[in-house]
Amino acid sequence: MKRFNYGFFHLVFFLISLLLLGSGLSMDPFSYEQSLKSECVMEPPQTTSNTEGEGFEELKINEKRGNIKVVERVDLQKGNTYSISASVKLRNDTQRKVGMTLRWKNGKNVFGGEVMAKKACWSLLKGGITADFSGPIHIFFESNDLAAAEIHVQNVRMQRFNKTQWRLQQDQLIEKIRKNKVRFQLSFHNKSTVKGSVIYIEQIKPSFLLGCAMNYRILESQTYKEWFVSRFRLTSFTNEMKWYTTEVVRGQENYTLADSMMNLAEENNVMVKGHTVLWDDQRWQPSWVKRIRNPEDLKNVTLNRINSVMKRYKGRLIAWDVMNENVHFSYFEYMLGGNASAIVYSMASKLEPDIPLFLNEFNTVEYDNERVGSPVNVKKRMEEIVSYPGNKNIKGGIGAQAHFAPKQPNLAYMRSALDTLGSLGFPVWLTEVDMAKCPNQVKYMEEILREAYSHPAVKGIIIYAGPEVSGFNKLTLADKDFNNTEAGDLIDKLLQEWQQEPVEISIQNHEHNDEEGRIVGFSPEISLSHGHYKVTVTNPSMKNLSTSFNLEITKEMGHLQEVQLVIDA
Repeated sequence: MKRFNYGFFHLVFFLISLLLLGSGLSMDPFSYEQSLKSECVMEPPQTTSNTEGEGFEELKINEKRGNIKVVERVDLQKGNTYSISASVKLRNDTQRKVGMTLRWKNGKNVFGGEVMAKKACWSLLKGGITADFSGPIHIFFESNDLAAAEIHVQNVRMQRFNKTQWRLQQDQLIEKIRKNKVRFQLSFHNKSTVKGSVIYIEQIKPSFLLGCAMNYRILESQTYKEWFVSRFRLTSFTNEMKWYTTEVVRGQENYTLADSMMNLAEENNVMVKGHTVLWDDQRWQPSWVKRIRNPEDLKNVTLNRINSVMKRYKGRLIAWDVMNENVHFSYFEYMLGGNASAIVYSMASKLEPDIPLFLNEFNTVEYDNERVGSPVNVKKRMEEIVSYPGNKNIKGGIGAQAHFAPKQPNLAYMRSALDTLGSLGFPVWLTEVDMAKCPNQVKYMEEILREAYSHPAVKGIIIYAGPEVSGFNKLTLADKDFNNTEAGDLIDKLLQEWQQEPVEISIQNHEHNDEEGRIVGFSPEISLSHGHYKVTVTNPSMKNLSTSFNLEITKEMGHLQEVQLVIDA
């Protein structure tokens, strides 16, 4: 028991954690524990259905062609989400990607998921489809190398979820991973009765933040600024920190815009995620950098860029995108050598050792037919970076940009993609979330944001959005007069829902005496979102009593957190 002296009162702060047991990989693909460990097991896992879904099926392989396995026909119904899993391994290759493709008679394909399969053990491939059509499909499991890998597939299983069931599952996961049960015990040193005491709980800062990008137009519009800071506590700048903005002419650095936006954020308690130190796409280098042909010259200006921007904002950011889009592109690797990204992360870690250093990619969770920026490839790239000599202990992070197409998102694929990205143990963020306008944009955006929030690997979300004056023309949250659009109403609703409302609870009548003779009363058990809180204790019969203290609720404290308060009164 820890004792803290708060002056005129005495507080005993006692935490009891009832921990949930279990570790490793959940072998029930429909339980959606979203285990964050990748394991390869000697025997194919036996799976069971999730009680929240329906239509649990064991699917049979009815065609085998060495490196291709075809599942019997399955009929899909529009609007349902189908979670599909299989155990896969290789026969004659050490390691290779195995993917799941859903095909129907008109020739259209949807990529349902993939896993890095191995020879000596079974890997669990998870994925599926949110159907935007009704009709029959076949499910293909195949290697990405048609000549080399013969694959084994067992235990193919599918479960159907309607929209209500999927949403219920999301809500249950949110309750489990974003909140804790808390109960207060209260007593007074003078052994007075605690009956009638009131505990007021106010969240100061949530652990999970839904943020919004900003651009230079916020410096030109006081109304935009007021609109932004009244809502958001997390941001990133769209272009203002990028190299092509801060050094248009070689040797002439200009951080005016970034500095002004940084000052605005700090003055209004808005945290900033840096974007981006470097960009691995040649098209988005400063024009003068594109003209450099000498690798040594490029190396020197690159080193100057890293030192310049990171030292300027050292200690002021909560994270950095270090090498943007270095799975899709490889400009610096081509010019400076294959380890260029790893070396840049090594330098960045020395300059900012205490914040996450992100790899930031597109099409990773939002596009199910992606092959280059797939979750397996993004994970592999991050593994290469941290395995470089000296990089073992860097604080990594994975950013999924999440620029969704204007259509029904594949939530089953998104969930399995987040599973894969989270399996390294680094924080996963959705960093640039948007969707082009379409009739169901708000509905789809809510599905996407709730799916991310309900996944334990996801530690933050930044949307690429704003009022009309900001120029964000895909996800516009307010019109020219700053009246909310439907998308703006959605974001306001989620901001309110995901931030804990103030709670006032009374000490109940069931009291007992502790070993020192003090009368102890108990509050009801309540559910609180993770974050920092101010807790105030009052009692109507003690007019001079109003005692406050700070409390942090974290997932590490277990399923039930019991707080014991012993107060001088």
